[in-house]
Amino acid sequence: MPHWIQHPAELDQRLNQRPGRIGLDTEFIRERTYWPQLALVQMAVGDEILLIDPLVPGMTDALKPWLTAPDILKVMHSASEDLVAFKCACGVLPRPLFDTQIAAALAGIGAGLGYQKLVHEITGTLLAKGETRSDWLRRPLSPAQLEYAADDVLHLFALHDELGRRLATQQRLAWLDEDAERLLAGVEQDDAEAWPHTSMRAAQFLDRQAQLRLLRLLRWRDRQARQSDKPRSWILDNELAVALARFPPADEAALLHQFEKLPKAPRKLAGTIWQVLTTPLPDEADAPLAVAATDAGKALLKRLQEDVAARSRELGLPDGVLASRRHLEALIENGTWPPALGQWRRSQLETRLAPLLASATASG
Repeated sequence: MPHWIQHPAELDQRLNQRPGRIGLDTEFIRERTYWPQLALVQMAVGDEILLIDPLVPGMTDALKPWLTAPDILKVMHSASEDLVAFKCACGVLPRPLFDTQIAAALAGIGAGLGYQKLVHEITGTLLAKGETRSDWLRRPLSPAQLEYAADDVLHLFALHDELGRRLATQQRLAWLDEDAERLLAGVEQDDAEAWPHTSMRAAQFLDRQAQLRLLRLLRWRDRQARQSDKPRSWILDNELAVALARFPPADEAALLHQFEKLPKAPRKLAGTIWQVLTTPLPDEADAPLAVAATDAGKALLKRLQEDVAARSRELGLPDGVLASRRHLEALIENGTWPPALGQWRRSQLETRLAPLLASATASG
């Protein structure tokens, strides 16, 4: 039976036991906001399952020492969004971290496995999926919600035991530590993407000036979404942003007239959007262009992918774990190893890929 924790002092008392590890998960709501709203924290401590109400005053402060204790390992599954929720609510991140989804990929079990599937793979237990779209901010939570929430941490220790054993045998625990720290650092830094237009396929079909207008709009949209705590698409959707960049209105009045024809256009922000659209950014002269890959670039990418796939088979890693298409494209475009490939991936790939990259550079 899970314990419902609604007094911060209850957490403080249990922390005195100093467990060597805890299982962690969260439930949060993010449908109408930019930042996740932490609604529930599930914690496995020894044989207990604690369901912690972060809406109670003082509870997020009581969670902080649990999250930051260096001698308590935090076992989580697919932790990326949970980390953002913890950062927003508690101002800290759970370290050290053992992410069972990352561990399963590095152990060769599968990439991107969901919790239910991994639990079944490791323990043979079938879990229900019935409350994934619940309103976790309502109180009281239903018995079905509480059962579902408890299940999300009930098997984390079993996963940790088995995956930790496999990774230790394969001498890959250091790989997991590196990937976990990179994940934490990404959430911690929370840097806005410098050139968001380059990840939009539609930008490839815009000329340079149109791409710069799109860049201005996307950077402003991200700032506005963060400040107003609204989803990006509620501020300005992609389709409208591309249309404004491709066919900029003659003046502010024309922009407002255009918005009046579109039910979801941000009419109240027309003046601001006009200023954004027409005001150059200080660094836009350095902006890279979003361009479609050339035939030579496609051929090189294919050869790199083949070599990565071959090395992945040798290591028993699932496709996409060693290096994704996006990472290889960045490697081709920049000529330097992207940070996402890190140390252990580079050590496995550099001797294979460097000759291909050097040959392409020489022939280009």
